[in-house]
Amino acid sequence: MEHFKNLTVLSLEQALVLPYLTFRLAQDGMQVIRLEHPQTGDPNRLVGDNVLGEERMNAYYLCVNAGKKALTLNLALPEGQKMLHALIRKFKVDIFATNQLPKNYQKLGIDYASLKAVKPDIIWLGVTGFGPESNEAAYDPILQARSGLMALTGERNGDPQVLGVPLPDMGASEHAYGLVMKALYQRELTGEGGCINLSMFESSVSWLAIPLSLFTSFGREITRRGNTHEFFCPVSVYKTLDGYIYLAVGNDRQWKSIVSLAPFAFLDKKEYEKNAGRINDVENLNRAIESVTRQLTSQQMTELFRSVSVPLSRIATVPEVAADPLVERRLLLSRDPRTATTLTLSPPPAMTPFLEDENRELSFPPRFGEHNREIYGNALGYSEDYIKQLEQAGVI
Repeated sequence: MEHFKNLTVLSLEQALVLPYLTFRLAQDGMQVIRLEHPQTGDPNRLVGDNVLGEERMNAYYLCVNAGKKALTLNLALPEGQKMLHALIRKFKVDIFATNQLPKNYQKLGIDYASLKAVKPDIIWLGVTGFGPESNEAAYDPILQARSGLMALTGERNGDPQVLGVPLPDMGASEHAYGLVMKALYQRELTGEGGCINLSMFESSVSWLAIPLSLFTSFGREITRRGNTHEFFCPVSVYKTLDGYIYLAVGNDRQWKSIVSLAPFAFLDKKEYEKNAGRINDVENLNRAIESVTRQLTSQQMTELFRSVSVPLSRIATVPEVAADPLVERRLLLSRDPRTATTLTLSPPPAMTPFLEDENRELSFPPRFGEHNREIYGNALGYSEDYIKQLEQAGVI
C-alpha cells in the first residue's frame, strides 16, 4: 500500500495501548510522530531494564516504539497549542490520536472540534478506559478484572488469574487499528474525517462473545476451567517426558482417530464415543491420557498425533517461539546508529508491503525529544535561538 507512506499520524501517547497502535501504523509505512510532555514524558520510558545505559530508553519502551519520531510539547501552554496547530498544518496530519483523560481534551486544545477547525478532514481518535464521559484511570489488569476476562482465567477452584499478555491494552490497539482503517476508507469515499472514541472496557468485553451471550440469552454461566474446555473434551495440557503438550479434540471423528493409536486403544470405550460422554468424565479421562503422555517425549507425541491429523502442540517457551522457523523469518529489526544496539521486535500480524520493502527493519525507537530540532527547526522553520527560548520556557 504505497499511499500509506503519504499519511502522517500525530499521537499524544503514553503507556502501551496507543504506542502499540502507532507501532502497527508505522509498520504500514505511515509517518508517526509521538508527542510527550517536556518534563514528565511517557512513563513507560522508565519501565524495564536500562539496557542502553541512558535515561528514558528502558527496555519496555523499546519494544513498541520503533519506526517513529518523537517531539516534546507542553500543550497546557498557549504557545504549545499554537505549535500543535502549526504541526497539523505543516504535515497535513491525517490522524491525531490521544489516550489522555477526556477532562484534559479542551484544556490541552486537543478536542475534536478544535483540531477539526485546523484541518477539517482530520481523523481524531481518543482511547479511554471507560468512554469519553468517564475520567476513571484504567490499567490493563483493572480492565481484565472488570471485564470478566480474569474471572474466566485460572483453575476452577482456584483464584482468578491475570492473562499472560495485556489483552485489554493490545486488543484495544487492534480494535483501534480497524476503526482507523475504516475511517480512512470513509474519508477516501466522502472527503470527510471523523471522530473515533474507543473505550478499552468495551473493547475488552467484546472478547466475551460466547460466555456473555450464553449467560444473557440462556442463563448458562461460563467460568474458569483451568486448561480444560467448557464444550470440548479432551482439551487440556498434558505432561510429557520432557515438557508439556496441549491437545485439542474438536469432534468425535478426531477422538476415534486417537483411540486407533496403539498407546490409546484402551480408551476406546462406548461411553467416550461422544463428546458429551467425555466431558462427563473429564477428570478420569485426562488422568488416563496423561498416563500415556508421561511415557513419551513432546516430539513423539507431536509425530504420533500428526499421523492421524489431530491438533496437538508442545507448549513452547518464549525463546522457543522466537526460534520457530515460521516466526524467525518474520521478526522485525531496529538498529541504533548511536550505540550499535540491534533490537529484535515481534512480527506483525501480517507482513506489510512497507516492511518487505524495508527488509523488515524499522528506525530505532526515538529518544526523548529526539526530533525537536529536525521538526521544529527544519520543518517549521524555527531558529536555534527561538528553540532554546521554547526549551527555557518549558514549551518543549
